[in-house]
Amino acid sequence: MKNIVNVYEAVDSNKRKSILVMFFFTLFIVGFSYILVQAFDLGLSFLGWALILSGVMSFASYWWSDKIILSISGARPADKKRDFHFYTVAENMALASSLPMPKLYVIEDTATNAFATGRDPAHGVVCATRGLLEKLDRTELEGVIAHEMSHIGNYDMRLMSIVTILAGMVVLIADWALRFSIHSDSDRDNRVGAILLVVGFVLALLSPIIAELIKLSISRRREFLADATAAKITRFPEGLARALEKIAKDKEPLEAANKATAHLYISNPLKNHHDAIGWFAGLFSTHPPVEERIKALRQMA
Repeated sequence: MKNIVNVYEAVDSNKRKSILVMFFFTLFIVGFSYILVQAFDLGLSFLGWALILSGVMSFASYWWSDKIILSISGARPADKKRDFHFYTVAENMALASSLPMPKLYVIEDTATNAFATGRDPAHGVVCATRGLLEKLDRTELEGVIAHEMSHIGNYDMRLMSIVTILAGMVVLIADWALRFSIHSDSDRDNRVGAILLVVGFVLALLSPIIAELIKLSISRRREFLADATAAKITRFPEGLARALEKIAKDKEPLEAANKATAHLYISNPLKNHHDAIGWFAGLFSTHPPVEERIKALRQMA
């Protein structure tokens, strides 16, 4: 017998899981920073500079993300007559979700995909490929647009920018700590200090990988949340489930996409899945397996 999950419970559950992952990520940052400061005698000002530098770099990409991504993708503004169904579906989903009408863009490519960007709901952008608009029926398109608008409404761009700042800080601290350890003349003559130095050195090597894995885990969790929120908006989880099936069956990679923008799309646009590696490959994926997303949607009511 299939387990039925209330769509509101699914949304709340995914929000709790996102908060839990963020909590452990923050805990990791604090613990990692403390150990390295103690191991290499870096000082608290060192942490401040790392946070400032990573913050400045991430803020620029966050603030101008929509313009940068649309330019890279070669997207054009949607035309209300030519892209009538896209417009009307987006208008309906905006009303259903109580969100402002996003700006709409189209990528003239036969691959089947879509993404959302924009720093907040007032600057939201939804972009779809020509292939998606032509291959999905209206109900399936509603599911996809609701999913993308859920990313906007859930402030996922803002959240991932914060995560990127934290992950960037980890990389900077680790890099600086390793450089400091190479050029430092300090000598740890006590056993505790020596052990701490070894732990700090190992952590400095591994921490960027750990931070990236946690960042990807948060990205995958937000995809589940966007799916559940879309089901809540449309009141019809099957529409998005069918859309994901069609998108997954389309093996054509999206030429406009690259590794830097792949995480934004509803499904991996590069079509470079490595199923043979199994769960290990999943750790380095920005999206959960489509099969898991479809299964979760079909358990909602």
